[in-house]
Amino acid sequence: MTKFALLAAAGLALAGLGACSQKAQDETAQAANTTAADMDATMGAAVNDVDAATDNALGAASDRMDDAGNRMDNAAADVGNGFDAAGNDIDAD
Repeated sequence: MTKFALLAAAGLALAGLGACSQKAQDETAQAANTTAADMDATMGAAVNDVDAATDNALGAASDRMDDAGNRMDNAAADVGNGFDAAGNDIDAD
């Protein structure tokens, strides 16, 4: 949306320069093109930053989920071992 607004403004500026010299028109067009290129580069960098942050956040969440699953597995194994030990004590009596 911002890109569209910038291009529309540049187009209006170019239209308003109809009475200006060809050199002024060329310089204005070059400035508009440079601004659009800078904007594209900035938006591309922002997208890359958001993608990287998302990947990091999802990776951290995945790691936490894996850790929680491992802890639950260990707790279940501990409970099973406790029952086995209790059964062995009963059998020994």
